[in-house]
Amino acid sequence: MWVATNHGVIGGGEVMLLRIAEALRDLSVDVTVLAPSHPPAVVEEARRLGLQVEVLDAHDRLTWMLALRTWDRRHRDGLLWCNGLGPAVATFGFANRVVHLHQHPTRLNRILAALARIGARETLVPSQDMLRSVRGARVLPNWTLPFEPATRKRADTQPFVVGYLGRLSADKGVHVLAEALRLLEERRPGEFRLRLGGLARFVRKKGRAPVEAALAAVEPITEKLGWVAPADLFDSVDVLVVPSMAPESFGLTAAEAMAASVPVIVTDAGALPEVVGQDHALVVPAGDAVALAARIEAVAAEHASGLVDDQLARWEAVHSPAAGRERVASLIEDLGIALPARVAAG
Repeated sequence: MWVATNHGVIGGGEVMLLRIAEALRDLSVDVTVLAPSHPPAVVEEARRLGLQVEVLDAHDRLTWMLALRTWDRRHRDGLLWCNGLGPAVATFGFANRVVHLHQHPTRLNRILAALARIGARETLVPSQDMLRSVRGARVLPNWTLPFEPATRKRADTQPFVVGYLGRLSADKGVHVLAEALRLLEERRPGEFRLRLGGLARFVRKKGRAPVEAALAAVEPITEKLGWVAPADLFDSVDVLVVPSMAPESFGLTAAEAMAASVPVIVTDAGALPEVVGQDHALVVPAGDAVALAARIEAVAAEHASGLVDDQLARWEAVHSPAAGRERVASLIEDLGIALPARVAAG
């Protein structure tokens, strides 16, 4: 099998590409990662993980797609897993492919996604919510690596720290989170703090302005960490909030926090409730700062161990590497590819 990356930079889709390749390897499938020579991040990380890699000479999105189509026409044998819209479009019409889409296709991408699926044996999406825009696909939920339990132990005299991890933009709802903290500070001065992990890089002015204005109002109780490793943020917060406004196709940060035994509050944007589970999560309406403030206050006031236990159990059942590997094995068998007997038996 071949797994083709969307591009050479590592983002959420590329993280999943590497996990898919590792799962296939663990299932004793002969798998090779296909990636462009530039940027080299995917190639370097795949090699660090001990994966087989084939590098095609390409330096941008267009040359990568052209190189991939040429390679596919001349050299491929076996199944090609197109991890993203780019490789799926580049190889449209070719047989024996899996198309794996990680984002809701909008505008021109809707047409491209329909084109990309021509000739595909299966189309995969990470959530039930994505079936709204990619009809007839098969859901393959994402999974995360395990995390050590978060180490923060808050004393009664310490402020309750609310964490956020991601892009600092309006579509991610950072301004709504800031407004919720402003409301809490108004009611209970000094009892809450906001700790932000992430940057506004590549965010347009329209998406940056409301965030900057809202954060200015809570500057005295806000700590901006910039880029930070997820585990480091989880070790320093009492709850993680995913306040997205735009529909999320999955919600990897929420799943990672669940794995780290950090309570998670999400909005009802897209697949977020699906990721954390309606029965286990604290879900608030997207854009509702009053409701979000109330949920944060409730978590601060109550013992969260029950919520943490429920969310960790859901992570183990749905979003752990073992769960992901089991789903990949089921997919491979449904595609008619025989797994080694010892793996299939396990």
